[in-house]
Amino acid sequence: MRKEDLVVQDVLKNLDLGSLGDVGETLRSLAGANTAPVGPESSSIPDDAKPPLCDRCHKLVHHHTGVPIYHPTIDSIRETIEESPYKYNHVYHVIDAADFPMSLIPRINDLLDLMPLRSTNRRSKTAEFIRGQKTEVSFIITRSDLLAPRKEQVDSLMPYLTETLRSALGRRGRNVRLGNVWCVSAKRNWWTKELKEEVWKNRGASWMVGKVNVGKSQLFEAIFPKGRMDWKPKKHEIGIQVFASDKDSKFKKPNAADPLAVDEGSLLPPPQEETQFPPMPVVSSLPGTTASPIRVPFGNGRGELIDLPGLNRSDLEAHVLEEHRHHLVMKSRIVPEQQVIKPGQSLLIGGLIRITPATPGLIFLAYSFTPLEAHVTSTEKAIAVQEQADDAPNVENISVPGTGELIKKAGSFELCHDVTKIRAGPITRKEAVGISVDRLPYRVVGIDILVEGCGWVEIVAQMRTRDLFRQKPAEEHEKREEVEEGTENKPARLQTLDLRPEAEKQPETETPTLTRGTKGTPDRLQSLDLLSDDAPNERAEEESAQPTGPAWPVVEVFSPNGKFIASRRPLNGWMLNKPKKTATKSRPRPSMKGVKIMEKRARREMASSYE
Repeated sequence: MRKEDLVVQDVLKNLDLGSLGDVGETLRSLAGANTAPVGPESSSIPDDAKPPLCDRCHKLVHHHTGVPIYHPTIDSIRETIEESPYKYNHVYHVIDAADFPMSLIPRINDLLDLMPLRSTNRRSKTAEFIRGQKTEVSFIITRSDLLAPRKEQVDSLMPYLTETLRSALGRRGRNVRLGNVWCVSAKRNWWTKELKEEVWKNRGASWMVGKVNVGKSQLFEAIFPKGRMDWKPKKHEIGIQVFASDKDSKFKKPNAADPLAVDEGSLLPPPQEETQFPPMPVVSSLPGTTASPIRVPFGNGRGELIDLPGLNRSDLEAHVLEEHRHHLVMKSRIVPEQQVIKPGQSLLIGGLIRITPATPGLIFLAYSFTPLEAHVTSTEKAIAVQEQADDAPNVENISVPGTGELIKKAGSFELCHDVTKIRAGPITRKEAVGISVDRLPYRVVGIDILVEGCGWVEIVAQMRTRDLFRQKPAEEHEKREEVEEGTENKPARLQTLDLRPEAEKQPETETPTLTRGTKGTPDRLQSLDLLSDDAPNERAEEESAQPTGPAWPVVEVFSPNGKFIASRRPLNGWMLNKPKKTATKSRPRPSMKGVKIMEKRARREMASSYE
């Protein structure tokens, strides 16, 4: 029964329906007043009713508008975790797959006073108790459905994701075990069931830590163990106390019925009352949707899953018009178009980011995995659009007025990753032609340009192998020979060790000529160059024969204040997200109706001739 019906029945009970005659009978039948009076138990709100939303949450859910909160600092997150009442704590560092690994919090173990990541040393400890609590950390790469259309393809990327995460961790990531990395998708339910069981197995408090708009709240609903209040331990299962002792704990045991269980100055709010299917946090693309920690208990006191507010991720939205800010978040997988950047052209991403090739005479291919519009135009026009010039062409620019004056160079990025084996097709496959990459006359190189909080752009170029691994140009060798010829009259070698000025030098007195083996003063060293006269030429030839290293193609990226840009090893997203090839329609087959008519006519003529 709806709450509106309950209100109508309460009103009708106070009315004299008998004096209204037929109208009263109609009202009595329609409102159900003939039924038994409604008691206090039946007038209670049903269990499946959702709690009322505040104005901010209502606008976020139904109108996709709202005011973001002030993002907390890493220190406040650390102090919040330190107030945990549980003995066992597990921090899940949520990283977005859209701009992976830019949303990684560097040195998260040190910043949150967590245990260091376990090294590859076999004697390294798995975990230990510090101040009566054990806190571990795991990495969750969420929204993995943005990388590939199928779960098997994403699973095949795990070695790449692990090594990219290792390099992003810096020097500390070289010798650590990264067996605690998950790649999940709450939208497609990829590996969320297994992660839910791990949350249940870990007990205690599980904390969702990460930057804004990485998908924490959406993942929260997918991995929360619902409907397990009636859980009972097995007969042979050893019971473990999940709460810290009163001596070591800084916080009382969670009790939703006692609001005084939380100190006034505590950063951790009281927990919700435990139910089988509690309400989940609000999910929105607005940065800073979660305003404060949300504690949801499960398992009849077994543990809690806590959603923390996101840390500040990027200020790129401050340079974007308000009506286009929701386009900065990649909400679904993108099937990009292949953009061909010829010499003298540049690629514009939303009119805000410009990618300009710096290697002349080379054609680049670009694939934009961002929700912003990609446009290829001449470099002069691209500069005019990005700087918001008055004579700029009519190309969409989502930046706010005045952003053009803040455009700076974010860096020069070399396409230093060889992707020939992946891009060459059947030429390098063992089951096909099977030619080695070293024997090919060309190389395909690439790199991924990351836009913070938005996505990435894959850049690829093809070069001749001899141009990529070219030696020193011959012009430099010729210039060196000309310099040596012009200095014939100048002494090229040190003639003496006497470095005093000429005025201080005294004229040498005539001394008898000494020969080798005679007694007297030994001969003076006339030169430090012990090589022959033709040694400089030999040295120049050796230097010119040494290769200078690969001449990688270079692209330059320009963005507001020169920020929000990074690079990584190519993911080869184009090979995983190519548009499906539609079957080409062949030439329509001509009708056989006329042929059949001609055959019938021929048979008739033959039959008539026999008659």
